Amino acid sequence: MKIIVKAQPDGWEDKVEKINDTHYAVETREPPVQGRANRAIAGLLAGYFKISVSRVKLIKGFKERNKIFEIET
Repeated sequence: MKIIVKAQPDGWEDKVEKINDTHYAVETREPPVQGRANRAIAGLLAGYFKISVSRVKLIKGFKERNKIFEIET
């Protein structure tokens, strides 16, 4: 399944908020430096969906706030 994520790096807390079936807002404390925020977002999504991080893949938006992730369920 593919989901659209609005990322907020350098936030106050780590959280995942479901907007609808395909859109999520993810806030992480990690800065957007050297992919740290992307890795943190993948980890937060893995915890949210209760799957391993290896099953969460960033497809599009490596350097943008709007990202597309593929979740293998």
